[in-house]
Parts: sequence; C-alpha cells; structure tokens
Amino acid sequence: MTFTPDDKHFMARALELAERGRYSSKPNPSVGCVIVLAGQIVGEGWHEKAGEPHAEVNALRQAGVSANNATAYVTLEPCSHYGRTPPCADALIKASITRVVVAMQDPNPLVAGKGLAKLRDAGMTVETGLLKAQAEELNKDYCHKMKHGKPHIISKVAMSLDGKTAMASGESKWITGPLARQDVHLLRAQSDALLTGVGTILADDPQLTARDGLDESQVSQPRIIVVDSKLQTPLDAAILSGEVNTTILTCSTDSNRAKALRKAGCRVDVLPADKKGHVDLREVQKWLSAQAINSVLIEAGAVLNGACINTGMIDELIVYIAPSVLGSGARAAFAMPDLTHLADRIQLNLMSMDTIGGDIKLSYKTKLGR
Repeated sequence: MTFTPDDKHFMARALELAERGRYSSKPNPSVGCVIVLAGQIVGEGWHEKAGEPHAEVNALRQAGVSANNATAYVTLEPCSHYGRTPPCADALIKASITRVVVAMQDPNPLVAGKGLAKLRDAGMTVETGLLKAQAEELNKDYCHKMKHGKPHIISKVAMSLDGKTAMASGESKWITGPLARQDVHLLRAQSDALLTGVGTILADDPQLTARDGLDESQVSQPRIIVVDSKLQTPLDAAILSGEVNTTILTCSTDSNRAKALRKAGCRVDVLPADKKGHVDLREVQKWLSAQAINSVLIEAGAVLNGACINTGMIDELIVYIAPSVLGSGARAAFAMPDLTHLADRIQLNLMSMDTIGGDIKLSYKTKLGR
C-alpha cells in the first residue's frame, strides 16, 4: 500500500494529538484523529479521558459539515462496539467520511478488524499500516495487555553505584537528583497502577502521585495497590487521603481491620497466602490481569522488588544510578535468595541507557536465565 507525503504528514499530526491523552486516557489507549478535506485539516481530536468521547467523535464535532466526503486519519482502528460510548465506526459512516487511513488495527478482541470491516461494508476506502510502528509504541502497554492477557509490569529502582537504595537507618532522601525524580513522576503518569509493599508505606508514608513537573489537571492518577499481608497500613496513611484510588491486597482474615481500612477510603481484597503466610505474588499477578489495568509500575523496597523479580512477574526493570557510594552497611536494592551457581542468575537485556542530570537511567527487559 502506497501513501503520499501528505498522508504521512496528517497521520503524524494525528499521533501528536494522541500523545496529548497519554496521561489522561488510561486505561483506554491514546488515540488521535485528523479530518482532512481538499488537503486542509477541518477537524482534530484526541481521546482525553476514559468514558468521554473518543478521538474520532471529537474531530468530527470540530469538522461539522466539512466532514462530508473528507478523509479521516486515525491512529487506532475505530471501535465497532458499544462500550461506555457508541461505536466510532458508526460516527464516521454517519458523517459521510469517504476514506479512512488507520495506523494500526486494534488488538482488542472486541474490535480486531471488525471496525475496519464495518467501514468497508459502508463503501469507504480503508487503508491501514501508515506509521504503524509509532502507533504501536505509543500504546505498547495496551498492546501488551491485549496480546498477553496481563499488564506490562515495570519495576523502578533508584540506587547508588554500589547497588544501595538507602542507608542502614532507612534514610534515602535523596539518592538521585531532581531530574531523575521528575522522570519517575512521568513514569507514574504513564502507568495505570502503582504497586508497592506495606514496608514502603510504613517507612516513608509516600503519596505515590504523579505531580512533579506535571499539570495534575491533565493527569489521570494511577491506582495505588499495596501488598499488605497483615493489614498494617495506618488508617491515616497518605495513600488513604481520598486523592487516589487505593486497593490493599492481603491474606489476613482480620475482618475488623479490613472494615476500618475500607471506612478510611480504600478497597481491601483478600488473596491466598503462600507457604510463608505472605500474599502469594502469583495470585497478585492473576488479580492484576483481571483488572482494567494495562501497565503497572512497582515502587517498593528490597523485599517486594526481589520477590517480584524472582517470581518472573516483571517485564521491564528501570534503574536510576546516582554517582555515589553508600557503603556495605547500606540497604541493598533487592532481597533475594542466595544463588549457588552462575547458571541460576536472572539475566537482563539492556534496551536503553540515558543520562538524566548527574544520574544514569538504564532500562532492561527481563528474562529468567534458568
């Protein structure tokens, strides 16, 4: 299929628009749409927030009657089913669009080519694959969930050159510089959920919101999920302030404590325990897969980070390394079982390396080298 330079220009613009919903449309994909008539843009739109109009509808509203006989450039296949909003394919047909150029087919089984078929059946010219790689990268977490049936899980660690995340006393503010910490807030903003352990809540009482360097009005805050086997989360914890959607995953049968935490403003779900009496992380992964969550960012201490890596539930590891040495008595980044043989090590594939201020950011894909 051959596309013209104008086609590429208009699809690139649609991708720019889609980026505007990167922090707000979750768990829905980020989508942009441009309506073009006689070589001129007559309507633009993007999907701003889940439950609100999709990109095509916003662009058609701006185009008005100029949509008649126009071309629509859309970064993701128009939906063909009723969800929280009506089908976008129907809106394009009703507006008398004659040609639709789509960057990528929707991997969601509810759509998966059905939208394209509906448009073709209505007599439209439908072309696909323009700037497909860029569109897939924009919604890589969404594509991962649709392909694998589970969210894309990233673990974030900030540490010193000698692999330490805090002093023996627990002091850790701050190991990395302000630009690296700001980058973490971008990771939070891109994530559907943050996963942490009760140890982090007890030690730091963090907010775990995306705020530094961001316009919070344009950010849909990620859900906060706390692994808390014994329901130790304080009732006055910052994560229970009501600003964010918080869930505690526990294996405790203390119904009175669970009731108090629910009253404090969070959801409490009981999962099976492992042999040590802790929440079974395999059950946590099943629970995450059943939620409307495409991406999870783990911000936790050494115990939960180590356990998540050891169970193989992490897809990507992002490490911020500060130019400092904290010494052998400081706290390590991962608490994991001792390994006897090199063949038992967990191997990583380096994807990227960047300098952020005075710190280094390394991004790895994980694979179990066992």
